[in-house]
Amino acid sequence: MKNRVVITGLGAITPVGNNVETFWQAIKKGQNGIARITAFDPEGFKATLAAEVKDFEAEKFLDKKEAKRMDRYCQFALVAAEEAYKDAGLADAQIERERFGVLVGSGIGGLQTIEQQHSRLLEKGPGRVSPFFIPMTISNMAAGNIAIKLQAKGVCTSIVTACATATHSLGEAFRKISYGEADLIISGGAEASITPLGIAGFTTMTALSTSPDPARASIPFDKEREGFVMGEGAGMLVLESLEHALRRNAKIYAEIVGYGATCDAYHMTSPAPDGEGAARAMKLALTEAGLKPEQISYINPHGTGTPYNDKFETAAIRTVFGQAAYNIPVSSTKSMIGHLLGAAGAVEAIVCIKACQEDFVPATIGYRCPDEDCDLDYVPNTGRSQTVNYALSNSLGFGGHNATIIIKKWTEES
Repeated sequence: MKNRVVITGLGAITPVGNNVETFWQAIKKGQNGIARITAFDPEGFKATLAAEVKDFEAEKFLDKKEAKRMDRYCQFALVAAEEAYKDAGLADAQIERERFGVLVGSGIGGLQTIEQQHSRLLEKGPGRVSPFFIPMTISNMAAGNIAIKLQAKGVCTSIVTACATATHSLGEAFRKISYGEADLIISGGAEASITPLGIAGFTTMTALSTSPDPARASIPFDKEREGFVMGEGAGMLVLESLEHALRRNAKIYAEIVGYGATCDAYHMTSPAPDGEGAARAMKLALTEAGLKPEQISYINPHGTGTPYNDKFETAAIRTVFGQAAYNIPVSSTKSMIGHLLGAAGAVEAIVCIKACQEDFVPATIGYRCPDEDCDLDYVPNTGRSQTVNYALSNSLGFGGHNATIIIKKWTEES
């Protein structure tokens, strides 16, 4: 018999708040975290807006020497993981460290460090490249540093599936705990790619919005959408077997009940027509959860604001949910915080957890122009109070990677 898997701790660094409570309150209010880029001068760039993390000083959270040896993405990851760890009451708990794991990924890793050290190489020579360049850059180092800091000696691994990274990480952590391979796992994603090379690269592949207006840049499902806005940050969750959580009298936020992972096997960047792969991921998650489509109360879609993603994801939702699709709110919080790439799924899972906990569905802000291809209830501009028993979250990554998880409002009954 498989273990039930619950969520007992949350941590977040986001463009609208550097802890979970601040983040969630901003999401409920429909706060827009998008503005002109400050990390570098975007003059001459077609895309000049991003959703940056504000007022983040790593030294406030981490030892100064420790912080200096980490890329920004890794700093985000470690701070959010420590918040989740403390939130779960693990700081003073007696746990079996060999059964405490970390499953955290990053879609891109230390891009800021790559750019900085490449400039140093060209300007000052190979002997001046930092000895910490490699460990600051590689995508698995967030997981490694979290494990070292929190003394997690169980499974420690890193998934990289572009924008589906965090949702795959949560799904695989869910699997490991449900099959008894670990008691608890910190899982999620982190990203910090608002750099000249990152913005230029995504812009030249026509993925980013070039709107100069923060209110009309990240506009998922709107007919005038033309790309996503780059975001940054981290989301971390403590997943735990129900038995282990009850044994230590932990507070429980919600339960993960379904996970689906598929591949389009179609194109490097474009989703499969009509979202065929995404539809299969949702069906797999529903089957595992033992749910009928009409039992889903809320969908947090991938919802990036690119023309093809929103059209095909809408089609996939219609395929899976049929007529029930028109009765389920589908809101993209990327309208507020941009697209956090490898961290997106974890931050959006936190939104789903809070939605279940507080019976509140956040809005898709900035929505003005309906699109005949996107005809669902996107909760335009204002969030609403309504019962949320099951929330479904989608993440779809370049390379055709699709991931879906289903989160259930916490009740003792399975």
